[in-house]
Amino acid sequence: MKIEIDESRCKGCNLCTVGCPYRIFQAGKKSNMRGVLVPILDRPERCTNCRLQHLYGRVLCGVCQLTCPDQAIRFREETKGETVKVAIEY
Repeated sequence: MKIEIDESRCKGCNLCTVGCPYRIFQAGKKSNMRGVLVPILDRPERCTNCRLQHLYGRVLCGVCQLTCPDQAIRFREETKGETVKVAIEY
């Protein structure tokens, strides 16, 4: 799984930066074409939903997606051959 932010739907409320227990979102630094500071992903490989959903066969976290009022956050499957970076923190 891979997490994506749809910049055309995001309004820059930063609820994802506050709600994520793994702190993979940071407040945006540059604005998009609508003038909205879209959050950026900071080490998304720490997301347990992205890493372990295939292993457990169910959604494990998804707090960012649930708290987004504009439904701008989504998870998608990686394409074949796409590199996957995994981070394990103790």
